[in-house]
Amino acid sequence: MTPHPLTWLYVPGDRPPIVAKALAAGADVVVVDLEDAVAPDRKDYARAATAELLSQPRPEVPVHVRVNALDTPWAADDLRTLAPLPGLSGLRLPKVRSVEDVVAVAERARDLPLYALLETALGIERAFSIAAAHPALRGIALGEADLRADLGVRDDVGLDWSRSRVVVAARAAGLAPPPQSVHPDIRDLEGLAASCAHGRALGFLGRAAIHPRQLPVIESAFLPTDRELEQAETIVKAAMREEGAQALPDGRFIDAAVAAAAQRTLSLARRT
Repeated sequence: MTPHPLTWLYVPGDRPPIVAKALAAGADVVVVDLEDAVAPDRKDYARAATAELLSQPRPEVPVHVRVNALDTPWAADDLRTLAPLPGLSGLRLPKVRSVEDVVAVAERARDLPLYALLETALGIERAFSIAAAHPALRGIALGEADLRADLGVRDDVGLDWSRSRVVVAARAAGLAPPPQSVHPDIRDLEGLAASCAHGRALGFLGRAAIHPRQLPVIESAFLPTDRELEQAETIVKAAMREEGAQALPDGRFIDAAVAAAAQRTLSLARRT
């Protein structure tokens, strides 16, 4: 997997031709969705089609599966059928509300990387406990559509506290910065870019997408700018010449934390 995945493309598991196109769309990770994108009477078919895809060795693009929520009648079959398959790179767990949710899956998922989606007020309140629940958990993220409904939030700004809570919980648990939730209007690329800029300012890294046309907008929004790269290179060079805190000729003060952040910026840029 790319060291810093920026794009996570969701596709419905009951549409194999769409899944095949998604694998060639340029996303860092393809997420086959068995949950919200699949109607109840199509769940068994979606699981079988996904199992056929994942029965082969892992494709060049990592494939994750968003299984059904643990309190649904389909979750157990999803885990039993898909977890052993060689083509699966990770499981995304919807509507996680507790540490027990994560542990229950980890015990059945043969050391697969797990990613918890927090989509309820209770999940947000327990964000750090969930993030630190098990070594198999590699990331957390928001499911904003469900969370919006649970909180009764209309204005987008009403989610910012929850967003920051998840960013802080991930960092505190030693996890990678979370990706943003999807932007539901696939035609609104300007709005997507503006939303990504806001998410980046909050500490998110990358974003889930529901259409390939969103991918380049997301990648562009989260890659360092030329100015950011120039500043990072200056900081890293200065830190290599002299250890400890110091002031640059332009007046900027740098220390070990600033140098580490600059290294992360350069690492992210190297993905291109």
